[in-house]
Amino acid sequence: MNMCILIPAIVGLLCALLGYFLGKSSVKEVDETLYTSKISKLETDLKACNSKLGALKMQDSRMAAAMSAPLLVFNAAEAKAIFGKLIKENDLKIIEGIGPKIEQLFFNAGITTWKALSETSVAKCQEVLNGGGEAFKVHNPGTWPEQAKLAYEGQWKKLLEWQDILEGGK
Repeated sequence: MNMCILIPAIVGLLCALLGYFLGKSSVKEVDETLYTSKISKLETDLKACNSKLGALKMQDSRMAAAMSAPLLVFNAAEAKAIFGKLIKENDLKIIEGIGPKIEQLFFNAGITTWKALSETSVAKCQEVLNGGGEAFKVHNPGTWPEQAKLAYEGQWKKLLEWQDILEGGK
């Protein structure tokens, strides 16, 4: 009777040991594959985070530079005192050579402020004029960005003195 119990116990023990060792060896392979996969994913995530961090640092430095730039405030009273008439902020018609129709061409091109015009190349200004048709191609926008910069910066006296010399913006 002892043999009847002993043989199944030994077989069970051997099966348990065999199962344990087989299980342990297959788990190592699964764990190594899983581990390699996780490392690869983490490295990819780290690269993406570093890229985003670099972009944020660049944006932060641009914002800091913009914030350190002097804030220009439009002074209508000063402009009126120098020009002798009411000047509205970002009125492109204050630029010698720009009238209502040309102003509308620039508005249609997305150039609606003195600052935007001051940052526009003369070639781009000419493209805007050319887009308006033959009647506008004859205008010379050579000084318009510089005049717009003076207006944007509130240098009214300098702008008026320069405009007294100009003829039609030239």
